[in-house]
Parts: sequence; structure tokens; C-alpha cells
Amino acid sequence: MRKRQRMKTNEFDTKQFDETAPLASQRPDIEADSLLVEFGARSDLGKVRRNNEDHFAVIQRTRSRKVVMTNMPPTDLSLSEDVSHVMVVADGMGGAAFGELASRLALKTADELVGSACSWIAKLHDLDSPSTQDRIQAYADVIQETLLEYAENDPRMAGMGTTLTCAHVVGSDIVITHVGDSRAYHFRAGQVQQVTRDQTLAQDLMDAGMPARDTQRFRHILTNCFGGDARQVHSEVYHLRLQHGDAILLCTDGLSDLIDDFEIAEVLTAEATAQAACDLLVRMALDRGGRDNITVVVGRFRAGMPDEANDNVERQGPAV
Repeated sequence: MRKRQRMKTNEFDTKQFDETAPLASQRPDIEADSLLVEFGARSDLGKVRRNNEDHFAVIQRTRSRKVVMTNMPPTDLSLSEDVSHVMVVADGMGGAAFGELASRLALKTADELVGSACSWIAKLHDLDSPSTQDRIQAYADVIQETLLEYAENDPRMAGMGTTLTCAHVVGSDIVITHVGDSRAYHFRAGQVQQVTRDQTLAQDLMDAGMPARDTQRFRHILTNCFGGDARQVHSEVYHLRLQHGDAILLCTDGLSDLIDDFEIAEVLTAEATAQAACDLLVRMALDRGGRDNITVVVGRFRAGMPDEANDNVERQGPAV
């Protein structure tokens, strides 16, 4: 039997689901509403590191069809455009410039894999054919093989590795993929909840009952990451339903080590734009020492008309 994972729902609670079950079968049978999404992002070197080993990306993906010639009634042909967005952060490690290379390679390989796929997760009924979990794990295996191959060809790269946390937004649904200790947070109605679980020795010890104060020295020891010394990597998958007013925040530990959940919620509540929230959070982390590279990406979702979109606000098309 495959390991059971945790699945996020839209009521801020957590449910178990079997990894082999179609993800689409775990969601309410409700047609997703059209949402507008506004993005912000910022990455900073910090005050200690000599180079920035973090990388991030926000990518819009579209799939559309155009009728060139037909004698059919226009209403007989479906010409809707599928739109989805991907938010991703990665935090490299390995010394010299190799941590920077590891995080960049992970993002680059993931983008190439998804971009070259003959099918992609654009509609909810695609989520179980093949299963989203199996497809994501297959992508994770390729990323892992890529980093290990670089290390085998150049001994200086031995031990380089990276985290990767990715959010794929389709309509009002979001699929979050997670490896390492970069985090994804879900903001709703003034509250924020960490979606992902830190894959660290400290988290394992806390899960086993050790007080959090006694695990601090283990919080940066990863139990799962791309590259490093492991031959295999396990990708965790989460699924949420978005509503008007929600936000998704991805960040590296340069932010989460210094800014707590309550403060993140305060900033997302107070700031008018996603970019303003990112800028303020990074400034707060810098003011507290900026001991590591700091990267944060925010997507804010609201109901609205498509013609309201501008350079930073994109239409998040319905998934049907």
C-alpha cells in the first residue's frame, strides 16, 4: 500500500487521502468560479550570504483553440481558453555557487517537463488521468536524476541540493507540490495557515513528541530534498479550493525563520497589493538580521470582470 498523504480543504482543516485515489474525486462537485489573480514577488540576498541561492518564478499557461474554417453553427464549437498559473520557489544549498545552480536547475527542469508534456493539468477532470500524484512524482524523479547527474559529472557539485515548493492554480482549485522546507501558506479572512509540512529532522522530532524548543538545532537538517545525498525524493501533494479574498504565499526559510504566521496574516490583511505585501515581509526579515536569502511570492484572488485585469492582475479562467 502506498503511503497516505495529507490533503488540504477549503475550510482550514486537513483530511487524509490515499495517494492512489484520483484527486478529482476528493473535491466537491461544484463548478469553479472565475477569479482574478494578482501576483507579487521579491527575492533578496539578505545581510549574510555572498550569493542568492533562491530562485522563484510565476508563470501563466494558456491553451486555446481557434476555428479557421467551418460550416457548423458557432455555438456547436467550444472555443473557451484554459488559463492556469504556476507559482514556485526553490532554496538551493551546497556552497560556492552550486546551491544557486541546484535551485535554478530544479526550476528549469520542472518548467521544461511541464511545458513539453503532451497533456497538462488544465481541467479538473484531467487530474485523475493519469493521477496527479503519479505525474508529479514522475516529474520529481526526473528533477532528482538531473541534479544527481550533474554531481556525478563534476565532483565539486557533490552534495548540492534544493527545496522546491510549487502551486499550480486552475480556476478555483490549487494543487501544491512540496519537497523540503520552503513553505506554502493559505490566507483567508484574516487568518493564515501553513499548508506544507517542513521535511526536516526538527519536524520529525516534534511529530514524535519532542517539545519544539528542544528541536531548534535540527530545524535546518532536511529529511527530503532534491539532490543532496539521497538517491530518491518524495513529493507531497496538497489540494485546496480558493475563494474570493484568499491568498497563497510561498517562501523560503529566510522569511519563515524570522516572520511568524500571525505577522504574515497581519501583512496580507493590511497591504493593498500582493507586491506591497512581499516588499514589506522582506523588509521585516532584513530588519531582523536577514541571516539567509529571503524569497516570497504571493498570489491574491478575487472575483471580478476579465476587463479589470492589468499588468499585475491576471484572469484565472474557470476549470470546467
